[in-house]
Amino acid sequence: MSSFFSNFASVINQKITCPCNELSGKIWKSLAISGLVLLSIYVHISSHPSNQSPSLLTAVQLRRNPSSFNLNSPTKINHIVFGIAGLSKTWYHKRWYVESWWRPNVTRGYLFLDTSPRQHFPWPSSSPPLRVSEDISKYDKYYTRGTPFFIRILRVIEEVFHAESEGVRWYVMGDDDTVFLVDNLVEVLSKYDHTKYFYIGMPSECVVSNFVNSFEMAFGGAGYALSYPLAKAVAKNMDLCIKRYTTAFASDFIMRSCIADLGVPLTKERGFHQIDLHRDISGLLSSHPHTPLLSLHHIDAIDPIFPSMNRPESLQHLMKAAKVDQSRLLQQSVCYYKKTNWTFSVSWGYSVHIYEEIIPPSILHNPIATFIPWKKGANLPYMFNSRPISINPCEAPQVFFFEGIEVMRANYFVTSYAKKIKRGLGTCLSNGNHSAEFVSKIYVLSPMNKLEWDGSRRECCDVEQLVGMDSLGIKLRACMKDEIVA
Repeated sequence: MSSFFSNFASVINQKITCPCNELSGKIWKSLAISGLVLLSIYVHISSHPSNQSPSLLTAVQLRRNPSSFNLNSPTKINHIVFGIAGLSKTWYHKRWYVESWWRPNVTRGYLFLDTSPRQHFPWPSSSPPLRVSEDISKYDKYYTRGTPFFIRILRVIEEVFHAESEGVRWYVMGDDDTVFLVDNLVEVLSKYDHTKYFYIGMPSECVVSNFVNSFEMAFGGAGYALSYPLAKAVAKNMDLCIKRYTTAFASDFIMRSCIADLGVPLTKERGFHQIDLHRDISGLLSSHPHTPLLSLHHIDAIDPIFPSMNRPESLQHLMKAAKVDQSRLLQQSVCYYKKTNWTFSVSWGYSVHIYEEIIPPSILHNPIATFIPWKKGANLPYMFNSRPISINPCEAPQVFFFEGIEVMRANYFVTSYAKKIKRGLGTCLSNGNHSAEFVSKIYVLSPMNKLEWDGSRRECCDVEQLVGMDSLGIKLRACMKDEIVA
């Protein structure tokens, strides 16, 4: 390239020494015109997007999206914008979901409602900034019975992109009953290159829900994240996409189809939870996969997650632990008390299980099926392995639920867990009659430092001592090199 320009310039600028007759003048004039034509063709071809180098494309993106000026800077909470879809008539009953995690003047984003919620004015500062969704009647020509409501939800990504783009790396979409764990979201999204196309989320826990929609679709209730370049491309092509998929029946299904048309696959993060389940999900929350908890959904469709509390109280109770250490929330550790052959399974910030015999971690990592699927129809209803509820006292745990943050000692948080419901199954006789029925409270010491995820193992734990006649103490710690939990 540089030699081409230097050679061309030397030809144009060199002093002509040959005889300037009419023929030679025409030749040099033709050469000059041909060179200029070639130069213009070269510049036009090299400027086409398909021929630009990644570094040049990145430079263009940097100019258009100032968030990426320092590509090596860590992703922070101010780099993420939330787009939340809701209904005006149900906002009063669902606002507590959003307000449980929204941080005024810290988190960025908007709540998009279908109509102006005058009954909720003045608008509280504890809620996200309000936007009324744009009119979607222009799409009526594509639908015989009028534009379906989910098109408004689909277009939230387009509206929030146009409303907020300065310094943005990620757009996170969710519903008005989606509960996000913001610090964990920042941690997870930091793993990915925000200058590339990323579609990050998770399918449903329920096989039938995925079969009806797609096993490669991020469910909107669980929430999903789009990188800035992908969000820009989706917003740009939104009208074409809506026109293309007029037979679709859900906003997240159309979104997945639009993104697939751009050649982008789903990147799965298991911390997003659609919660396509009913009844008691304590079994799931007590055996969470080894990944940061990112979201919970459908809380109105399940039992309160803590005994003797309603749903808002239960969620606020869980968030007490989240405010102390989101990185460990629901993370499972297994250890043994060999004097009595007891097994302990700790789900930090939620529960502790005591089993009256030795059970390997590979079994305990499978949730107890205290729940039922959102939709029936599959012989194997869940997208994960599970254990049936047992009335065998050797297999059924004594369950202790998170009670509170007791104290902070040295470099440890101390959380307490209390037995709310007696098991009432008797003693596991195969274990030498070592009943755990007398234990009413468990204290868990956990390090104050955040849990590291890169190449990490689950934390190990030790049963430290009998704190009292009816209490036990457990200390979480990093596993030693080559330590086997067994």
